[in-house]
Amino acid sequence: MKSHHTDDFRYDGSSKFSAKKAETKIDDWYADDTDYELQLRKQAAEIDELQTRMYADNRYGIIAIFQAMDAAGKDGTIQHVFTGVNPMGLRVYSFKRPSEQELDHDWLWRTYLNLPERGTIGIFNRSYYEEVLVVKVHPEILTESQRIPADLTDDLDKVWKHRYTAITDMEKHLARNGFPTIKFFLNVSKKEQAERLIARIEDPEKNWKFEEQDVAEREFWDDYQDAFEVAINETATKNAPWYVIPADDKKNMRLIVGRILIDELKKLKIGDVKPDEERFAKLQKLIPKLKE
Repeated sequence: MKSHHTDDFRYDGSSKFSAKKAETKIDDWYADDTDYELQLRKQAAEIDELQTRMYADNRYGIIAIFQAMDAAGKDGTIQHVFTGVNPMGLRVYSFKRPSEQELDHDWLWRTYLNLPERGTIGIFNRSYYEEVLVVKVHPEILTESQRIPADLTDDLDKVWKHRYTAITDMEKHLARNGFPTIKFFLNVSKKEQAERLIARIEDPEKNWKFEEQDVAEREFWDDYQDAFEVAINETATKNAPWYVIPADDKKNMRLIVGRILIDELKKLKIGDVKPDEERFAKLQKLIPKLKE
């Protein structure tokens, strides 16, 4: 059995990511279902404790981005990894198709509207990376729907280069202000994706999860893999690393993501919150009044 460390999945610009070589399935990080549930609960408790300390310290915030192909398990991973974490310390935003208001602004505008406050973890289910993934695979979105002047989109290679630079600059700016970004690419195989999509069709209670467009998008599988590879290599930095997570086993994926979040939270220089002895003494005098 090959032993994996979270750094094995990390890309911070020091090495190149290859979509073709990236694993979608590795040896289990759990012995059985009981062990999996136990580990997941322990991780959630540890994330909650670290986030509580971050909240009390009130200097750092974390941005956790989840990107993936359809049916890779973004929603379930977010749900399971953060179950048990105090919701006061979480902000979840799902990046859907841009609204009319959002299209009337630049493509990063809605990102800034939904950044987390200090002390909180901001979870992006999809993100501004859609602008160099979906939009790159379907450039007609850029040229026909985004209301950008035609003279600014006549050289698409330049557009993507500028967007990678804008993303990197924004993430550096956020890190310099106490908001490091952690980016997860949940890497599912084409075969496993097909099985999950079929399961959504065969189970009436899961039909709501299925969109016919998901089948059409599979025709662009290789284009998406290329887009992910370039995006990861162009935007992976030490302050905003990418983690490429094998996603064919959902339980494994969740445990790996949870462990990475714990490791990243522990890297923050969060000071211990020391009690204010003077205030503590004053508060003690209020106890008798409360007992009246």
